[in-house]
Amino acid sequence: MFESRVYNFSAGPAALPVEVLEKAASEMLNYRGCGMSVMEISHRSREFERILDEAESDLRDLLDISERYSVLFLQGGGTLQFAMVPANLMRKSFRADYIVTGIWAKKAAEEARKYGDVRIAASSEDRGFTYIPHVVRSDIRNDSDYVYVTGNNTVFGTRFTLYPDTGDIPLVCDLSSGILSETLDVSRFGLIWAGAQKNIGPAGLVIAIVRKDLLGYANERVPTMMNYETMAEHRSLYNTPPTYSVYIAGLVFKYLKTQGGLAACEARNLRKANRLYDCIDASRTLTAPVNPTDRSLMNVVFKTGDPELDKKFIAGADKRGLIGLAGHRLAGGMRASIYNAMPEQGVAALIQYIEEFDRMHAGGVHVPHQDL
Repeated sequence: MFESRVYNFSAGPAALPVEVLEKAASEMLNYRGCGMSVMEISHRSREFERILDEAESDLRDLLDISERYSVLFLQGGGTLQFAMVPANLMRKSFRADYIVTGIWAKKAAEEARKYGDVRIAASSEDRGFTYIPHVVRSDIRNDSDYVYVTGNNTVFGTRFTLYPDTGDIPLVCDLSSGILSETLDVSRFGLIWAGAQKNIGPAGLVIAIVRKDLLGYANERVPTMMNYETMAEHRSLYNTPPTYSVYIAGLVFKYLKTQGGLAACEARNLRKANRLYDCIDASRTLTAPVNPTDRSLMNVVFKTGDPELDKKFIAGADKRGLIGLAGHRLAGGMRASIYNAMPEQGVAALIQYIEEFDRMHAGGVHVPHQDL
């Protein structure tokens, strides 16, 4: 870690691997001898087509994505995906079941209601989104066109450790803050989408992994840019894609492969998360409100119980170069986002600060942890 760099715990846009940033810096003015920056080359050029092809190939390797799926590099962020999913997948009954485990799943369901009949099959809102509800096949309507889940809850710090069995009904997953953090059986899903700005690269890019048999159902009123089939047929090049974001994503994929792939990422992320949760659970001033069996590996949410003391924690962290620890405005408290690019040294530095904070403020506002 360079002295001038901080430990960035922001939920997104988030930290990138230093090695990736150094590689991009070395190619900034002259990409592989072409005499131009990647930001300057045409998306129709041989150079960019190679960047795109390699990015797709490396992502397929990392996630073991079969040829049954199209891999799309899109724009519009997660908010556009809230609309693209129903616009493309509501195709028979125009019904869909949503499992609401946080604000982003709730927003996705609200958007999907513009396209058809959306039913909330299960929700954890009754306890402030602090757990993942158990869902069985009988909770899902037999004629639903798809079932929608958010794999990792960035705001409230939960994650699916076991996805529901939806049978022959396609399972759709927003995996924005969990993708590439652990191994995943892509074949369980009909569609996975993920914003890049958390675990992949800069903001401006969304990756969609769509089973090919789900393509081609968007009706003629769906805007061309919102049609997965159109983007698949044109290899994500129907219009100018976010070229530099694709380039950085490709560098991240190559970096992860050199680090041992997703099995090694998962092992590192488990170590980081377990150490941090153990520290918080042992703290006399902090609590982690999430059901322990449903805790996120990527977004560790915690608080003191006193908003003013939370502010002191965040201010003290900033002074120590531990940046971006303020919780989401809907959740309050603190949130440490420990994506792949957060080194274990960064988590160790946060743990050291928590222990120091404990010694200074113990005996104040600690509320003992209760299993939910």
